[in-house]
Amino acid sequence: MIHPRLRQFAALATGVLLAACLSFAAPASASTHTTAAATQAQTQTPLVVNARWGGHATFDRIVIDLQGYAPGTTVTPVPQLIYDGSGKPVPLTGKYFLEIRLNPAAAHNDAGGSVYQGPKLQKIYLSKLKGIALTGDYEGYVTFGAAFDTLPYYRAYSLHSPERFVVDIAH
Repeated sequence: MIHPRLRQFAALATGVLLAACLSFAAPASASTHTTAAATQAQTQTPLVVNARWGGHATFDRIVIDLQGYAPGTTVTPVPQLIYDGSGKPVPLTGKYFLEIRLNPAAAHNDAGGSVYQGPKLQKIYLSKLKGIALTGDYEGYVTFGAAFDTLPYYRAYSLHSPERFVVDIAH
């Protein structure tokens, strides 16, 4: 009769040996392929593909749709909206403005073709949000501007699966 401790030790040793054999039996290309794909997804510049908005009972929402991972994003109140690169003013009416800047990001592919399908300049008639514009796709930065008639109180955050950046503006 085998002692219970010896039986536990034999079961544990068998499990470890089986796990070790299975890890050596897996093809090396499978594990490196997965790692390479994950690394490539993180190193490619995220693409900005759309911007949309909606009015809700207590807030207005701006959503920026992305392909790839969510880049670093800043939302900053600014006195005026200007187009990146040219410095020309953005023709959106309002008294208050927010600049939404994503970096690293692009609204174009490697061949220079636009992948952005959203509005370039759009007047909006929601409770708070009065307009949105794509103000720049320049040197790794994609910038949007939003216009308001009253001081915007907002909350900004990223959502995943699919990747997107959200700004909620309280009524």
